[in-house]
Parts: sequence; structure tokens; C-alpha cells
Amino acid sequence: MNHQYAHNPLLDSHIFIPDVEAHVWEDGRIYLYGSYDKQGQKTYCSDLYHVYSSDDLIHWTDHGVVFSLADSNWAKDCGMLYAPDCAYRDGWYYLYYCVPDGRCGVAKSKFPAGPFEDVGQIQGVMGIDPAVLIDDDGQAYLYWGQLSWCQAAKLKKNMVEIEPDTITQPLTVEAHEFHEGSSVKKVNGKYYYLFADTHRHGSRPSCLGYAVSDHPMKGFQYGGVIIDNFGCDPAVWNNHGSMMCFQNQWYVFYHRSTHGSEFSRHVCAEPIYFQEDGSIREVLQTTSGAGTSIPAKEWIPAHLACGLTGRVRIEGDAASENNLVLGQIANGDTAIYRYLDFQGETTFSIVMKTNDVCRVELYIDDRYFAELDMGACNSYCTAKKAIPPVKGIHKLAIQFYGNFTDASVDAFQFMAEG
Repeated sequence: MNHQYAHNPLLDSHIFIPDVEAHVWEDGRIYLYGSYDKQGQKTYCSDLYHVYSSDDLIHWTDHGVVFSLADSNWAKDCGMLYAPDCAYRDGWYYLYYCVPDGRCGVAKSKFPAGPFEDVGQIQGVMGIDPAVLIDDDGQAYLYWGQLSWCQAAKLKKNMVEIEPDTITQPLTVEAHEFHEGSSVKKVNGKYYYLFADTHRHGSRPSCLGYAVSDHPMKGFQYGGVIIDNFGCDPAVWNNHGSMMCFQNQWYVFYHRSTHGSEFSRHVCAEPIYFQEDGSIREVLQTTSGAGTSIPAKEWIPAHLACGLTGRVRIEGDAASENNLVLGQIANGDTAIYRYLDFQGETTFSIVMKTNDVCRVELYIDDRYFAELDMGACNSYCTAKKAIPPVKGIHKLAIQFYGNFTDASVDAFQFMAEG
């Protein structure tokens, strides 16, 4: 299905890009630099990077493989590339990458989407998830590390070496509940340090938290959570992302896992807002993402759910037009969609399969709205039901009840016809 509206995940359903750093360069486009998960694989990342760019957060260009371990002159046998970042200086784009053992390297290109040519390992840096900030005075800083090994240092003007005597620890586990995933931006004279935050869910790093300082390398005070991806999948574990201003609106970029796992992670984005005191208001996961809502009259792929409860998860299905479905649905499971724009539609239609009768209940803003019964159907079938008209932008929850043991949903739609 060709969607002409903003939604989460940002990219096509078969593209799994976690750990995203977003940048807007001189051409005005927004570029996403992230790891590259492979669908259904039970491990983090892969051995290559893609870059994606857009001028509207709806239509995206895949610039292909821009760097891989095969391009590295020192890390060819490391198996995987973890979270990268990119920086621009003096006509060159510098791609900072890392491998599982904690070593980090740099590659460079004349173009923001590469291809990038390896420069080599960054000596004196040991820790995953490198991030770069170039300050207003031209001084560049590198951040890296995990847990208590959170470090920062000045970069030399060549952008490939650090100044070892400047290494410091900007965040700690004790004061900030830092886990990993450094990302630093300067906003209104303040330094905002985003990271995977373990304040919730039994120390699971599902939050993107932030800390603020007047200095790029020290004095960071914990500010709170920007977004929590808990509930996107039954087995979700981590979060990692960044924030960027695009066309006068700030967004937080984060990821959601799928397939009942910690892996196969999609990049998502939400608008964020700074308060007068400089704090950032926490936002919820949504289906509409960078847009305010999705037209309810459109066929909406079921995998755009922004919250799941129970056993249900987003998983692959070759019989699906959308590549992904809501699968392994059990009695009492719920899928949540924020937010849909209703214009008085009078029919609900759903495409699903189930091995026994399934009652599908609809809730608008947590209030019961309508229901239909889906009869046993071993391949994807369409069921329709007349519903009371509703208008406005609302949260939709779909709940499933019955004695079925195997059910999946491909898509649904609200129509203005009987």
C-alpha cells in the first residue's frame, strides 16, 4: 500500500533501522544514520549501514549501502556494525562507527549519503555508540560508552583523533541511570545529552532520557524521559535515538522492536516541545508520528500499532500485502493506534485470519465503540460492520476475544458507506 501520510514507523515495513542519529545538512533534507537490523534475525544490527533522507518526513530515499565492514581497513572480522553518527567539517562528512568489542572508527565522504571511505580506528576510544557535537566555536567533541564507561573528549581538528588528556565522564549510572546510546545537541545555548535511560521497568533501558548542562563535557543534570518505547512489543528491551529540528519543528527519533523480540527494530519519530525553563515534555508513542493524525478512511496497515498488550506482536507474514501483520494474537490482546482522524465514517472493515470465531471490539479514547465477529478463515478475509459515525481526532484501541488459538490482522479501514 502506498501511503501519502506521515506515520510510524517512518520507513517501509521491511526496513529496520534502529539507533538513529538525524541530521539536517545544507541541502535542507533530513538524513538518518543508524544501525541496520535484518528482519527476524535474533541479534542486534548487521555488517552494513544504509542512509535515508527526506524533504517531508513522508517520502524517503534509500541511498543504499554507504559503508560496510568489508570497507573497513581494521575491523573486517568484527561481525557487526553498531550505532553510528555523522558530522560535517570543511567539505567532508565524517561517519563515526563502532564494533561490538567497543573499538570505534571513522570513515569520510564528500557527500552526506556517502559512500564513505574508511580512515581508520580512533585511538584511545573504547566503548560503543559514538556521537559527535561540533560547537559554535568550531570545537568538536566525541562521546561514547556504555554503563560506567561513559566518556567524552575533544576531537582534534582533523576529526579523527581525540585529545587524550581531555577525556572525562559526563554521565554516570548512579546520577543519570545512563545505559548507552549517547547523542548530544546544543539548543538555545544549553547542551542536551540524550541516552538510553533505565529509570523504569526494572532497569530496562526502554526510555530515552536526557540531561542538560551549560558545558559540553560536564555538569549534566538529569532532566527526565522524552519517550518510553515500552509496550511496542512483548519483549522490547532497549531504546536509542536523537533529536533534531526539521522545518522549524523539533522531533525525537527512537526505535521500536518487533517479532516478539529485542531486535528487528523500526525507526520512529515524534514531535517534541521545549518548555520555557528548557525542559522537554515527555511524549507518547504514536501511529501518526510526524503528522497530527492518519485519515481513518485510509487502509491502515495493522503493524502501525504504537502499543500492544498481551501476546500479540508485529511479525512477518509472506501472505500480507504489508510484509508485517499483527500476529500470534491471543484472547484479550489489544492493539493501540494514536491518532486517527474520523470524518463520520459509517463502516468498519478489517482484513484478518483466525482459526475460530474472533470478536473484534473497538474503543475510541478508551470508551467502547463497536464490535464485529470474524468467522473462522484460514487465509486473509475481509469482514465489515456498520458503526455509529464519529468525527474528530481520536485514539483507537482494538481488542480481540474468543477461543481462537491462531489469529492475525493485516489491515483495517473506516469507510463512509454501508
